[in-house]
Amino acid sequence: MVILGSTGSIGTQAIDLVLRNPDRFRVTGLSAAGGRVGLLAEQAHLLRVGTVAVAREDVVPALREALSAQYGAGETLPEILVGADAATHLAASDCHTVLNGITGSIGLAPTLAALEAGRTLALANKESLIVGGPLVKALAKPGQIIPVDSEHAALFQALASGTRADVRKLVVTASGGPFRGRTKAELADVTPEAALAHPTWAMGPVITINSATLVNKGLEVIEAHLLYDIPFERIEVVVHPQSYVHSMVEFTDGSTMAQATPPDMRGPIAIGLGWPERVPDAAPAFDWTKASTWEFFPLDTDAFPSVGLARHVGQLAGTAPAVFNAANEECVDAFLNGTLPFNGIMETVTKVVAEHGTPRTGTSLTVPDVLDAETWARARARELTAHTTATATATTTAEARA
Repeated sequence: MVILGSTGSIGTQAIDLVLRNPDRFRVTGLSAAGGRVGLLAEQAHLLRVGTVAVAREDVVPALREALSAQYGAGETLPEILVGADAATHLAASDCHTVLNGITGSIGLAPTLAALEAGRTLALANKESLIVGGPLVKALAKPGQIIPVDSEHAALFQALASGTRADVRKLVVTASGGPFRGRTKAELADVTPEAALAHPTWAMGPVITINSATLVNKGLEVIEAHLLYDIPFERIEVVVHPQSYVHSMVEFTDGSTMAQATPPDMRGPIAIGLGWPERVPDAAPAFDWTKASTWEFFPLDTDAFPSVGLARHVGQLAGTAPAVFNAANEECVDAFLNGTLPFNGIMETVTKVVAEHGTPRTGTSLTVPDVLDAETWARARARELTAHTTATATATTTAEARA
């Protein structure tokens, strides 16, 4: 297999799984952005990979030095691929499975390359589907994509319990983030520090803020629609604070199949890497001798409008989801920098989506179309957040003078 994004959260956990199962998995290549060359070199040596890819050309000297420090005399250093297309070239290399653990829409090109090369794609890069859904679906053969997100790995397993014709609806669970139960008015003064304090999962800043706004659930609804061809009106979101049940499938006979494990991403990663076989002891199991309480609550769509907006852009399709995702990332940055209020994230994203209008869709959709839409959305979101900041500053100054 090849692991893209090997120094990130998904990548490091996947490598832990590989090292604990050397008889089942062999890694031939690793890719990373280049921010942690010491770790990348250590991983390359531990796994004896043939190729290492880095996006940043400026880190190559440091990477060569780190690799030389890891490898002993007489050991052959791996080949180094460098540049923005390095991960894409690695994704098309000779292997069985590509785990795409890259964060962001830069993961789209490697996803397309892996699919076109006929590799099994263990997909943790949700942006591939969000921004390039039609492109990905046009290339993917049945069963070629195995989802690695906990929610979609859960749906993937639960759907195996029946035929697609027997599915009534998909139920995607959400922890509710750190602000579950708060009203929209109570969210107005939320600080970045509070939003980054997720009650269940340890994630990067953008994903953690997306969990606080529930944008991540909106993205997962779009993903579920694209992965499983279930209409948006038959995909629901329910709040489940314990994060034990990762998602559910309700069948037409009234039965509901729920996939449940303690919160741990190594389970979904193992599904992505090993399916249709299971990897023993990939992740912890429940101790059923201990009492526990599992709760489920309806989603507050007024306080968290992100899921409804995501449904809307998902139904528009084409470039609309790319605009939604890109605008959100810019707004999250503005919020983390203290220049946009918490509720302003979705208010601004809604404006950008509305201004985008009718998206580019159909079989003529191309990767440049998607990237152009993203570029426009980011620029427009920055303009709107800058205006919000200027307005707020002017208001504060006027109040102080009064």
